[in-house]
Amino acid sequence: SRRWPIVAVVGLPLEVEGALYNCAAVVNRGHLLGIVPKIYLPNYREFYELRQFAPGDAAEQRELSLAGETVPFGSRLLFAASDEPLFRFAVEICEDLWVPIPPSSYAALAGATVLINLSASNITIGKDDYRRELVSNQSARCLSAYLYAAAGWGESTTDLAWDGHGMIYENGNRLVESERFLERSQLVTADVDLERLAADRRRQGSFAQSRFHYRQEVEGFRRIPFRAELPRDGVLLLERSYERFPYVSSDPQKKEERCREVYQIQVQGLAMRLQATGLRKAIVGISGGLDSTQALLVTCRAMDRLGLPRSNVLAYTMPAFGTSERTLEQAVRLMAALGCSAHQIDIRPSCEQMLRDIGHPAAHGEKLYDTTFENVQAGERASHLFRLANAQGALVVGTSDLSELALGWCTYGVGDQMAHYHVNASVPKTLIRHLIAWEAERALLGEETSGLLREILATEISPELIPGGEGGQPGQRTEEVVGPYSLQDFHLYYVLRFGYSPPKVAFLAWTAWHDRNRGSWPIGETESRPEWSIAEIKRWLRIFLRRFFAESQFKRSCIPNAPKVGSGGSLSPRGDYRAPSDSPATVWLAACEAIPDRDPVGLSPR
Repeated sequence: SRRWPIVAVVGLPLEVEGALYNCAAVVNRGHLLGIVPKIYLPNYREFYELRQFAPGDAAEQRELSLAGETVPFGSRLLFAASDEPLFRFAVEICEDLWVPIPPSSYAALAGATVLINLSASNITIGKDDYRRELVSNQSARCLSAYLYAAAGWGESTTDLAWDGHGMIYENGNRLVESERFLERSQLVTADVDLERLAADRRRQGSFAQSRFHYRQEVEGFRRIPFRAELPRDGVLLLERSYERFPYVSSDPQKKEERCREVYQIQVQGLAMRLQATGLRKAIVGISGGLDSTQALLVTCRAMDRLGLPRSNVLAYTMPAFGTSERTLEQAVRLMAALGCSAHQIDIRPSCEQMLRDIGHPAAHGEKLYDTTFENVQAGERASHLFRLANAQGALVVGTSDLSELALGWCTYGVGDQMAHYHVNASVPKTLIRHLIAWEAERALLGEETSGLLREILATEISPELIPGGEGGQPGQRTEEVVGPYSLQDFHLYYVLRFGYSPPKVAFLAWTAWHDRNRGSWPIGETESRPEWSIAEIKRWLRIFLRRFFAESQFKRSCIPNAPKVGSGGSLSPRGDYRAPSDSPATVWLAACEAIPDRDPVGLSPR
């Protein structure tokens, strides 16, 4: 190994002071960094290790003279890369993982981010699934990466068989797995995100509490330094594939399960709130767009669950100056299809009165379509909904989604930011699209309604607060202002969930989005498959950072109650995200400038 910048962990039997130990030797650059003996020796069924080996924690020696070196020996060795502060690993052997408290648990509390297991594990029916569960759960509990390698081809099959099971997990998620029963050697590799693990450990305070609780165990670890010598290329395309839509699984089965669960969470949240208030009616403003469609679907399901008629859902569409014929028609048809109480109120007269009262030029025919002009309409809609709720004894259901709250794309106070209860507040726009598509695919509401839902999905996203052009073209295109939701939701996930720096977020976004033919796409994303250069990603990330950190927190500091839906987090000031309303984005924007303006040349996937 002297000529290679690798760390190898090799299993071997080793005699120490007359006792034989089942060991793992850690080798780097021609040197033995340490020897780790196995602690737990199985002596049941087909296993008889106590016939040959002694338990590793019974050894009194802390160092050995071996291969001309003085080598650390013991079960509590922590190998720490001096040139990669987050790369610290520990080793355990086979049965060590199968006990109630594996040695790797203490190693993780001592700082190990990567856990390694050498295993002479034979295969029996179903044992592979049990191994996966062990490795997945241990990596999740320890907030670590877990590398597992079992014996395979070439072992004696006198009484046992071997499948050569290898796998790498990261915080419960499988990154890669070997082909089992392969009759030759094989190598499985994966990119492990150590910053992700560090972020999770910082966030999960109980991890640090456990370190304190088991401090006597943790303090017994010896730190062994080495140099990882990872490549320092200017650019490195990851072997790891990142989902383009982190809120939407590209796996059809997982997507199906998650869509169903999101609906359950939204419906349960609203149903419980209605029960708690004693109200039997709900009011929803319907625009014919994505968010209000999802809110109406959820509200109808909540009424079903409570055993109340859907006529108790009071749906109102309120056309104004920018409302298109298409969205108005979609709103009317949707209300009728779902069987709720449908109403239409033309709010243009009240908006015109407001414009006159405040002396806005648009009241006299001037085409001044500024923020005031837009917010008068948004405010009138919200005002009508709340007064209708008073009159009808109903609860106003909010429609704004997580993406809009992140970007501040909502009207504060008397506007769509406010409601009695939100159902979409922790559901991003990209996921809402797939929830509606999932409802359309199931066709439980009938084929005609499914067709209508697909029409809504095909409608360009717009607040419709400015009069449109000829042919029904919208006067506003949301994504031209705040950025493509598919990309901004990607940015949101990695900033909110892990707190990554702008350069890292941009790098991951570029890895996922620069080549439309690389990686997988969720079902439903077959027609439009965009790709973005690093310059485009930098542009939209800059807008995201400015809007998220500097401009929008005051809107989120007083958002109504809403159920948290995903592990990606919510923006509730009572939950996942607490921040000052007047915090600048200076540091984030400065870091954004470190992102290059051009794609690397001549780069191909590994």
